[in-house]
Parts: sequence; C-alpha cells; structure tokens
Amino acid sequence: MKQLSLFFIVFVCASIVVWNWEKTPRLTILLPPHDQPVQLFPVMQEEVKREQVTPVTDDFKEDEPVIDKLPPSLSTNAASLNTRQDNEFPKTQEEHHTTEPAVREHIEPPVTNVEQQACNFGKGKWIPADNRPLYSGFGCKQWLSGMWACRLTQRTDFEYEKLKWQPKDCKMDDFTADNFLKRMRNKTLAFVGDSLGRQQFQSLMCMVTGGEEMPDVEDVGTEYGLVKAHGSTRPDGWAYRFPTTNTTIIYYWSATLCDLQPVDPTTHTTDYAMHLDRPPAFLKHFLHKIDVVVLNTGHHWNRGKLNANKWIMYVDGKPNTNRKIADMGSAKNFTIHSVVRWINTELPNHPGLKVFLRSLSPRHFFNGEWNTGGTCDSTTPGALEVVHDESSDPVAAAAVKGTEVKLLDITGLSLVREEGHISRFSIRAAPGAQDCLHWCLPGVPDTWNEVLFAQI
Repeated sequence: MKQLSLFFIVFVCASIVVWNWEKTPRLTILLPPHDQPVQLFPVMQEEVKREQVTPVTDDFKEDEPVIDKLPPSLSTNAASLNTRQDNEFPKTQEEHHTTEPAVREHIEPPVTNVEQQACNFGKGKWIPADNRPLYSGFGCKQWLSGMWACRLTQRTDFEYEKLKWQPKDCKMDDFTADNFLKRMRNKTLAFVGDSLGRQQFQSLMCMVTGGEEMPDVEDVGTEYGLVKAHGSTRPDGWAYRFPTTNTTIIYYWSATLCDLQPVDPTTHTTDYAMHLDRPPAFLKHFLHKIDVVVLNTGHHWNRGKLNANKWIMYVDGKPNTNRKIADMGSAKNFTIHSVVRWINTELPNHPGLKVFLRSLSPRHFFNGEWNTGGTCDSTTPGALEVVHDESSDPVAAAAVKGTEVKLLDITGLSLVREEGHISRFSIRAAPGAQDCLHWCLPGVPDTWNEVLFAQI
C-alpha cells in the first residue's frame, strides 16, 4: 500500500511539472542546444584565458618611425653643442627623450582583453617629508660632482630637498641602504646613458653610502674596461663594489645608446659611425655580468652635438640613406626601439636579468634656451601632482610595449619640479648660462632611484 501511495505522489508531481513547462515556453532557454552535450563541469580558467587574451603586437614599424610629440618643456634643443662627454655646464647641456615606469603589464584574474599595470609609480603627488633628504648636500664628496652639489653654491633655498614622491594607488617602500644592499646581494646594477644617467648613478651612490666616506668600497672599473684612455679627461664610466654584500653599481656613458665606432681607426681626427641599429658595445660585452640595467637617452639628439662629436648616422653597417629616419626625432625613436628590441631578445639568455628604460628627464628653460638667455629661477615647484595615467614620454612607453623591458617613468613627476634644477648657481659664482636641464643633488634624481628600488 505504501509503495502504491508513493508511486501516485510521484505521478502527480511529474504531471504538474510537465503541464507548467508547456504553459511556459521561455523555460526552454535553460536547456542546452540539441547538438551540444550538457556540460557537467565548468570550463577551466586557463582555457578561457587562452581564448580571450589577444596577443600583443609590436607597435613600432621600421618603415613608419614614431615621431615624438612632446610638451615644449620636453622638446629637443637643436642649438646646443657638446663635446664627446659632459665636462661642465654649459657643455653638459643635452637633448631630450622620453620614457615611463617600468611596471610590467599583466592580466588580472577577471579575464578581460585589457592589460593593467600592477602599480603606476608615475601617478601621484609630492608631499613634505621630515626624513628627506636621504644624505647631506655638504657631504658625499667621494661620489658627487661639485657642479651638482647645490649646497656648495650660493643657493640659499633648499625646500626642494624635503619633498617625497607618493604614488596614488600603491605604497612605495622607503629606501634604506641596508635594504638596497640586501636586495642586491651578489648582484650588479648598471646605468647606461647620458649625463642625466650619470646624475642618477651619483645619486644612488650617495643614497647607499648615506653621503659618508666609505674607503672599503672597491673601484672595479678595470673589470668592465672602464679605464681612462690616453688623452681623455675621464674614463667612459665607473664601477664600484660594496664588499659586504658583493653589490656592484656601474655607470657607462652612452649618450645615444648607439654603438660608436671610428670610421678610420688610424687617425685621431676620424669621424665616428653612430650605428642606430646596434646597441652599445659595452652592453654586448658585459650583459652576462649584469643583473639590473637602466637605459636612458634623449638630450644629445641634435645636429649641433652630432657635428661637434663627428658622429655620422649608420644603419645596416653603412651611412644612413633612409629619409624616414634622417631627422633627429625619427633617428632617436628608431634607436630607442632598436635597443629595446635587441635587449628583449637577450632576456631569455639571461634568467633573472631586469631591464628598465628610463623616461625622459624634462628641462625647464623659460624665456629662451640655455644659450639664448633661458632661465629657471623659480624656488617653488609646480602643481606637485600628476593625475594622468599615461606616461608623459610616449616614445619610451611605446618602445617597451609588448616587451619584458620595463618603463621607469619619471617624466611626469619631474615635470612639476621646475625649482629643482642647478639654475644660475655654481661653485665659482660666475655669471653665465643657466643649467635648467641637470638637477641639484640631493634632489629629484633621488626619487628616480626610489621608484627604481621599489621595482627591483
């Protein structure tokens, strides 16, 4: 009897369900198509990613070089001249280029076709900080060039030393010498670039030593071929090692990131082939000994400097005849993309190597250029905040896109710090052209190294 009652209840319930289904056709959308089997288990997330993530393509094409369109404060000074190296201002005046933070793009767990950065270190604001500067401007004489030590000049305002950069959407670790050396234990960091790269190098040496004399730091320049050549005023760079952690910091002078070779090695008056499509020979020879590379270029790309240095643009091993990369902007952009592509292809051969392209350091000449009365006398910064997401150096940002090379984006945060330049001050107190390109140290380049430290 119980079995008959249970059967009757099931029969009634089934009849009710069938009757409601026929009365409500929309419910049929819950069924899979006739030709599709019912999926009992969810599709794996990795399979969804493979279907939805679109490949990144190279935005730069050699037959269509990118022309950088920068704000006036970032434009190239075609009138400035310079000898092969930067000895002192105004000979140290260089030209510009652009770049952005070196934060690698990645796909977030919610699968979309949009790539997002983990942290945009270039977006944020400057805030007062009691723990700045990180070293004394009266010290660090072992590493810091006198022409950049503004505390030793007639300058009397030093509020520019007391600002700290705060990224908007992420926390940036405070730099300490101990943490840097621990993070770089048994590692080598190399700056390769122009005199602004040299400022960043000197800044880091002062930050790591606290501006104090450190006689135990070893000069290891000979290991990297950094010796003063006959007739030269200085070597092509410097290399120092901190023996307690076996940490090495290098600077190599390469104002254009091109390979420079004498056209006629038999004469000292020879022109130099400036190979736009070849990286500096230093990188080729010593990349296997380096763990972190920071590249920069920009301010030497003008006819005056090329002519003064007897540099002739070469491509494919011969003088350039391609009109599309004959002008300075196109040649610079072609070179930046070329060196980034080259070093990106080298990364698989050097596991653990991190490479950064530092964006352009802005200049702030007002009412003229460096040789036509341009000045930067301001003692107060600009807006103190960077609100845009994109880098202020589109050339550098485009160059690293789709590669494993990171953008060290310092252009925007430096653009609002017009009061931080050398300006009219010098040790000699002699009147002359103002330096609105290089920065006082301690100063803005210290922040470049803080942003770098946060990413290594």
